[in-house]
Amino acid sequence: MLCVVNKMKETVYIFNSGRIQRKDNTLFFESENGTKKFLPVENIKEIFVFGEVDFNKKTLEFLTTKQIIVHFFNFYDYYVGSFYPREHYNSGYMILKQALAYETTGRRLKIAKSFVEGAAKNSLKILKYYNRRGQNLISIIEEIESYVQEIECQESIETLMHVEGKIKQSYYGAFKNIINNSDFTFEKRTKKPPKDYLNALISFSNSLIYTYCLSEIYQTHLDPRIGFLHSTNFRRFSLNLDIAEIFKPVIGDRTIFAVLNKGIIDSRDFDNNLNGIILKPSGCRKFLEVLQERLNQTIKHSTLKREVSYRRLIRLECYKIEKFLMEDYEYKPFVMDW
Repeated sequence: MLCVVNKMKETVYIFNSGRIQRKDNTLFFESENGTKKFLPVENIKEIFVFGEVDFNKKTLEFLTTKQIIVHFFNFYDYYVGSFYPREHYNSGYMILKQALAYETTGRRLKIAKSFVEGAAKNSLKILKYYNRRGQNLISIIEEIESYVQEIECQESIETLMHVEGKIKQSYYGAFKNIINNSDFTFEKRTKKPPKDYLNALISFSNSLIYTYCLSEIYQTHLDPRIGFLHSTNFRRFSLNLDIAEIFKPVIGDRTIFAVLNKGIIDSRDFDNNLNGIILKPSGCRKFLEVLQERLNQTIKHSTLKREVSYRRLIRLECYKIEKFLMEDYEYKPFVMDW
């Protein structure tokens, strides 16, 4: 188990197998070997479950009362779903606004373009940062900048996602220049299963960003089932995937570069005896510790004129989307200003 303080609330990560139970007005985790650890619910924001953990109905009802989300990952580090308590900020008005924007081609396309533009510009910020530090990334930067110019003229979600795909392909191609470790080379993006160490790390990082965005959406009036760039369908959630595009470079990829270039994670933290390659629990813990530090890190917000954490930036992005939907306020995605 790994408990990391996230400002006033804790994010709890559980790697061991066991059972979470309610006892009086709190929770405790009992591992398979009988070890118990109490979980003070008033200080818990969310729980990430990586081990085989049992719950009963009484516990789930208590988690709902305390508005604690539980995210589940399987043996292969894939995100498999969330226990999403009854929405305490549920708003029929906001659902109607989201649905209307989704069904209105121009409005859906407008906000979808903003998500792609924000992701691309944040990716460029990172590439330019490393280019200033001696990496030869000019050709890739210029290539992505040319793709960014294509975003505005797209007339459908399908063609927009094609442009997004080209941007990502170029961006990931720069990783081999940024990462100073021959074990972590990048040929192409592979997901289920990842075919190399770097793809395994990218997939794990992206899954975590998706869940952090879902947790922040839960604290707003937005409905996570109605996305704009990612189509709304029978998949449970899609809006968190949209918002995550902006923050995967800012939070996730910067963490990947940190753990690899500082030697925090190496090839020994992976298991490649399976159908693909996955992070061992030791690697997951190391990555999560550095990622949590990134989430808690603060920057001076250019509009609010005060320090806010990267985790808080996700919530602020949700608020901007709400304002766009309710007031037709121009939505501008968060872009790093360094």
